[in-house]
Amino acid sequence: MLTSEEHTYLQTVFRLRSLAQADWRSVPGEALRDAQTCREVLARVMPLIGAPDLAIAASLFAKRVAFLASGSVLYAMSVFDKGLPLSLTACRLEYAHDNGLWTSSLPADITATGYAPGARDAWRETIVSTLFRTFFAPLWQSLSQVSGLPEHILWENTAVRVYSLYQGRMEGLSADQEKRQQADFAWLLEEADPSLFGLPWNPLRRFRRPLQKDVAGNRVRFRRTCCFYYKTVQPVEYCHNCPLCKATSF
Repeated sequence: MLTSEEHTYLQTVFRLRSLAQADWRSVPGEALRDAQTCREVLARVMPLIGAPDLAIAASLFAKRVAFLASGSVLYAMSVFDKGLPLSLTACRLEYAHDNGLWTSSLPADITATGYAPGARDAWRETIVSTLFRTFFAPLWQSLSQVSGLPEHILWENTAVRVYSLYQGRMEGLSADQEKRQQADFAWLLEEADPSLFGLPWNPLRRFRRPLQKDVAGNRVRFRRTCCFYYKTVQPVEYCHNCPLCKATSF
């Protein structure tokens, strides 16, 4: 079970909520596997974020969901050493967006799990498989089929969120927490079997790019694909790791 401090942290940083706290702008997670419901949600998201079509709405909606879900589950796993078996059947997916910013949360009823001595590796596989293979994979498949956005863009959106989580949001850790965090990240990148993601390849390994210099001389790991954020804002802005930044001067 999460301590009150751990629960408060996940609430504050990754907006984890109980199902009873769900915003009215939400649908049951499992409902997005239905093509008509998925299309209706994306149609609502489009004007909220200024997306010109369903594909771009799907990309940015997925980025938000990936931040909330991977943040809550993987932070709990690597920092708190607690398992959060997130599933589409036990959550609602919000699409709240106010005053130009995402305000959506992740309402879910989850009971944290632990592991027996010596069984952490198997427990970790279960947590990761539940998140990626049973939560993300069917959701991304539905978004791709409905919007026409290539599924690999949704998976890179997810991978980028995981990279930033492990390299930018896990700070101020104890020595034991830091050791566990580093070991988990290395395992996710290099050793996690593709079957845990429901894919023929490990997306966290596939989309991990070498450092390159942007036009300002900063060292950046550029994405392979573009998430199309720049098409939703005026004046135009680009993500810091957008592949368009490699050859474009702003």
